Amino acid sequence: MMKKIVVLVSGGGTNLQALINAQQAGELGNGKITCVISSKADAYALTRAAEAGIKTRTLIRKDYSDIASYSIAMRDALTQEGADLVVYAGFMTILDENVCDAFKNKMINVHPALIPSFCGKGFYGLYVHQAALEKGVKVSGATVHFVTAECDAGPIILQKAVEVMEGDTPELLQKRIMEQAEWKILPQAVKLFCDDKITVKDGKTIIK
Repeated sequence: MMKKIVVLVSGGGTNLQALINAQQAGELGNGKITCVISSKADAYALTRAAEAGIKTRTLIRKDYSDIASYSIAMRDALTQEGADLVVYAGFMTILDENVCDAFKNKMINVHPALIPSFCGKGFYGLYVHQAALEKGVKVSGATVHFVTAECDAGPIILQKAVEVMEGDTPELLQKRIMEQAEWKILPQAVKLFCDDKITVKDGKTIIK
């Protein structure tokens, strides 16, 4: 059975593009992106999806008074789409247990650091890379993990380290981590999931 992948986006959609490219190259295994849902109406990711012939939907965060009501609406949308796997690709809203429990170990996110470093609430976008540079780390990287109601705390699936260079700015480091890590390990993790190669035991993943 082909697994239906629903991708959640909020912005430009570079990670979505990496997934679309992988799909077009036949690298998502038993999975297919069937829908892209955006929390913002003007997200460029919606254009990327449409150009690839993928169904799009918007579920605008600011139309909902709180996270709970938005999470319930998202859960219902994901259920309607028959999502087997939900991928956060630059999706900027932390959803609560209404979604996370309904899709337990079926939602994955890519985070631009080596968890548990530089993660959790407030660590997103350039803030992550700024913090890494302020700390003076010699390597950073990216982590693909399962999503739980606690931010960046779910079981880790894949990680890839990227060297920090002398003179790096947050923008330079962000670009290198995207190109060398995020765009590689996110499609790999999706393929592993869709090919039934991941099991979760005691909060850790085992990859067959």
